[in-house]
Amino acid sequence: MLEFLLIPVLAKPLWMWIGFAIIVVALLAFDLGVLHKESKEISVRESLLLSAFYIVMGVAFGAVVWWQISPQAGLEYLTGYVIEKSLSMDNIFVIAMIFGYFGIPRAYQHRVLFWGILAVILLRGLMIGVGAALVQQFSWVLYIFAAFLVITGVKMIWAADKEYDVASNPILRFMRKRFRVTDELRGERFVVKEPNPATGRMETALTPLFLVLILVNVADVIFAVDSVPAIFAITTDTYLVFTSNIFAILGLRALYFALAAMVDRFAYLKYALAAVLIFIGSKIVVADMLGIAKVPPAISLGATFAILGAGVAWSLWKTRNAPPALAREGAE
Repeated sequence: MLEFLLIPVLAKPLWMWIGFAIIVVALLAFDLGVLHKESKEISVRESLLLSAFYIVMGVAFGAVVWWQISPQAGLEYLTGYVIEKSLSMDNIFVIAMIFGYFGIPRAYQHRVLFWGILAVILLRGLMIGVGAALVQQFSWVLYIFAAFLVITGVKMIWAADKEYDVASNPILRFMRKRFRVTDELRGERFVVKEPNPATGRMETALTPLFLVLILVNVADVIFAVDSVPAIFAITTDTYLVFTSNIFAILGLRALYFALAAMVDRFAYLKYALAAVLIFIGSKIVVADMLGIAKVPPAISLGATFAILGAGVAWSLWKTRNAPPALAREGAE
């Protein structure tokens, strides 16, 4: 009767995909329907607790992968999860700049991030599907991914001191030119219908909150161009790639409210993230030179932890006496 659950979908039985989808929907429903039914300011303490919850869930899913599939698959999932989580931190810095540029109150930021996460899941699924199809048909694509990661890592080091310029974003200029945008926020609404000051007619207008939502999603697409090839350099198992990506993203908005309050303390983390990309890209070439299929997952995971740990420790040490760049609102 339930034989259809065993139908293979992308090399994994259907029930594994359904089970993962149920977990994701349940987490989103719990977050929005129970914890955040109303717009409110999320404190650093709440952010840290919710982040810890999502991390525990992500690691627990890795344990299930370890038990249900294989220990190697579990290590590959965890490595992908750590890499995606780490690269998401760079995304958080950009999101903080976008919110700051538009002056979005913390009470409305969760709404933007929640709907942004839903869009991200769809976009990542599409990008991972395309990547998986390319890797399956053309194995040499992995070498292109590897070269791209190394080049991206070098560019990140070169541009580490440059800040993201929100005002010059071409998407923002296009939206403001082609659509009517209100001068101020309209609560937590993305779109409103109100009289046009020039004509007096009722017209649909976008709010600054909608522009923020678009820019946040555009930023994620840009960062996905780095993170998706990075995880394919770890494993070509589509299930592991997708689940590790999504679990890391689910906790992104929770982590944002904690990191945005102390973003100045991680000033040197970009160098560590760049080093991780260079390591992940170069290890494909190293494995080929050594005549092995891939660098063992345990080595990849250990090296990633070591690089990121060094980056975090160095950042905290170098900024220990520096004045905060952002006000730590909502800290408890």
